[in-house]
Amino acid sequence: MVVEIALIVAVVVLFLTNLGLIAYYKTRQKKESHLLEISEQKAKEALDLANREADQIRRRAELEAKELKQKVKEEVERETTEKRKEIHEMEKRLLRKEDLVEKRMTTLDSKEQSLDAKEENLKRQALSIAQKEQEVQRIRDEQIETLERISGLTRESAKYEMMKLVEEEARKSVTKRVKKMEEEAETTAIQKAKKIIGLAIQKSASDYVTEATVSVVDLPSDDMKGRIIGREGRNIRALEAATGVDLIIDDTPEAVIVSSFDPIRREVARLSLERLISDGRIHPGRIEEIVEKVKMELDAQIKEEGENTVYELGVGEIHPKLIKLIGRLKFRTSYGQNILHHSKEVAYIATYMAQELGADVKIAKRGALLHDIGKAIDKEIEGTHVEIGVDLLRRFGEKEPVIHCVQAHHGDVEMKTLEAVIVQSADALSAARPGARREILETYIRRLEKLEELGRSFEGVSKSYAIQAGREIRVIVKSNEVDDDKVFWLSKGLAKKIEEELDYPGQIKVTVIRETRAVEYAK
Repeated sequence: MVVEIALIVAVVVLFLTNLGLIAYYKTRQKKESHLLEISEQKAKEALDLANREADQIRRRAELEAKELKQKVKEEVERETTEKRKEIHEMEKRLLRKEDLVEKRMTTLDSKEQSLDAKEENLKRQALSIAQKEQEVQRIRDEQIETLERISGLTRESAKYEMMKLVEEEARKSVTKRVKKMEEEAETTAIQKAKKIIGLAIQKSASDYVTEATVSVVDLPSDDMKGRIIGREGRNIRALEAATGVDLIIDDTPEAVIVSSFDPIRREVARLSLERLISDGRIHPGRIEEIVEKVKMELDAQIKEEGENTVYELGVGEIHPKLIKLIGRLKFRTSYGQNILHHSKEVAYIATYMAQELGADVKIAKRGALLHDIGKAIDKEIEGTHVEIGVDLLRRFGEKEPVIHCVQAHHGDVEMKTLEAVIVQSADALSAARPGARREILETYIRRLEKLEELGRSFEGVSKSYAIQAGREIRVIVKSNEVDDDKVFWLSKGLAKKIEEELDYPGQIKVTVIRETRAVEYAK
């Protein structure tokens, strides 16, 4: 019984289970059908949306295509218009060129006709000239026959006589020229020998520093300018009064300019100002103290410079006051040349010249060193530096031969000794060497300008150039105005004019150039 009940229960459970499964599957089928309907609806909506978007894209594409078509059309029309304008302009240019070519052809035709006419005229002139030349030759032959008949000489005999006469004249001219050259050589032999010695001695020349009338004092900062000026300018006035110079304080950064024509005063002011700046205490009392110390030290330095110069040259004993004056020459210039350096150089040159010429070396060297001693105080005493120097040397017991060298070195008195001539020559060599003095360059430039001006003063001269440092002038003449014969006489005339109007050392070579140039261009 229990088994049957169990079987019945199992059958019931199985039936119920099948009913549940059938209900589940039906419910699931309904859901799937609903989902399928929803999916189909969404797919349909998406399709409709895609169709609408496709229509919009198509319409936009059609619109853009129309716009692009319109732009392309307008661009093509614009380019076509421009091309038409360019073609039109080219047609105009071609027409103008065609007109120009026609005008040129007309001009060339007229020129060709004119040239033909000129050629015909030249042929007639050439024929006429040939006839005239024949006539001239006939007349010349007749004249020669007449001269031969009158003189009783044949043409060859007359030519021989003429050559003989020219030869005699040339021989006389050469003889006179040789004699003149011998006389000049004899007259200038000593001078040329001295010149050669002088040129050799120039190798020992020392360099010069061109002295200026101003000195520059560097400042540690621009603030120092106010301290130098002082309250109401009392410091700068005290310094100018103590030194006798002008202080220029301008916009120059970190610098003060000391101006004075007296180099010793300028040096005192420069050294004093540098010490005041280094010390830092700048007031009138301190300024006067420093200036006095610097003056004493500079006096000692001047004396030491004189003693060193005397020792260096080995001129023997010299009066102490003269030694101090020699040291002062370090601060004296003439035409930009330092007088102490100049005096030492003159002493060296005079020594070498005296040795070569057998003169008294000591007198020549001593006279050369002291020849400009008057320039040490020529601003303080009236008179020339020669007169002042002679008075100083006599006052301090110099020997008369030395005094004569000083007295005669500028030609104030006649030179009586060889030593005086040597000192004068050495002084001229030292002053005249290139770069020694500013006035030498100015005189040299003026001489070159005058030389070129003389070359241009002749008729027919195109250009004139002074070359070889003024030892040669080259003149270029106009070939259509000056012939070959006139070139010879122009060179002689220019040489004579240079001799008459220009002062120069040695000789100047005159070269006259005449040339004909033909220039044409290959086209």
